Amino acid sequence: MVNPTRRVAERVQEAEARFDRLRRRYPWLDHLKRAADSYNLHYGNHYAAAIAYFSVLSLFPLLMIAFSVTGFVLASQPQLLHQLRVSITATVPGTLGAEVNGIVDQAIASREAVGVIGLLVAGYSGIGWMGNVRDALTAQWGQERPQLPFLRTALRDLAALVALGVALAVCFGLTATGTGAGATVLRWAGLAGSGWARALLLVLTVLLALAANWLLFLYALTRLPREPVTLRSAMRGALVASVGFEVLKQLGAVYLRAVTGSPAGAAFGPILGVLVFANLVARFLLYVTAWMATARENVLLRPVPPPPPAVIRPIVRVRSGPDGRTAAGLLGLGVLAGLLLCRGSRRRR
Repeated sequence: MVNPTRRVAERVQEAEARFDRLRRRYPWLDHLKRAADSYNLHYGNHYAAAIAYFSVLSLFPLLMIAFSVTGFVLASQPQLLHQLRVSITATVPGTLGAEVNGIVDQAIASREAVGVIGLLVAGYSGIGWMGNVRDALTAQWGQERPQLPFLRTALRDLAALVALGVALAVCFGLTATGTGAGATVLRWAGLAGSGWARALLLVLTVLLALAANWLLFLYALTRLPREPVTLRSAMRGALVASVGFEVLKQLGAVYLRAVTGSPAGAAFGPILGVLVFANLVARFLLYVTAWMATARENVLLRPVPPPPPAVIRPIVRVRSGPDGRTAAGLLGLGVLAGLLLCRGSRRRR
């Protein structure tokens, strides 16, 4: 009877041998496997978890800043504030409307303190998020983190965070402007109700979003690592990252529509969705970076580290008597001499 454990081991070996043959046959499959090995070797999942944690942590101070900005806007626009109060009173029944209006008044009164606290917490969480992103990308390239003073590193991460925020604003602004301009052109041309025109606008919108994502990821993949990287690999990696990010965004939209149908899903679904989405995006970005770092041109260009210096440590042993080999030889000679003496004494007798 064949042992089941042995049968499973044989099947595993056969699968591994078949996969090795496929890797030799298809270079792209071998590249994906090397990227996965490099991703796991450089703790990609751990870095992705840290990035996702700081991403969720950064949402709360951003909401506080948005809360403060809304308070400033309402305080400077009395008519808008009056319309908001009327809408709340008409929409929320009973005394609950008065309580909501009281919350709005408290938000307006505490807008300065909320804004300052939000900015401080956003700065702390943003620097932590950027530091983890930069360390993760640097690790996937197999680079060592430079040992810099804490304040200098924090200032560099803050500058990178501001630059990334500007890049995000420009990319999303281009996408929104292009989409709005396309819809306006369709209305001017009288094609707003045409099916093929709307389909063409949808295709152009997706292409514009992919172009904006490509520019954003190209900046992130080339400027955020703490050491310079090759631009050729970054251009291909940014293209893959832009397509994957767009797919993840569509899946996230489907998830939000699915979970917001129930009260429990509306309460906890968005937070869980943001956490899962941030983790998936971080993992995907780090895997794309590992895929770039394991490309043939980067493996060939990567310098081979020199071997460690040889340390010669002579071992000197001082002994008072003979060593083992000498003692064994003397013992053998003594035994031989004793045998000869015994034999000679027998002959004399």
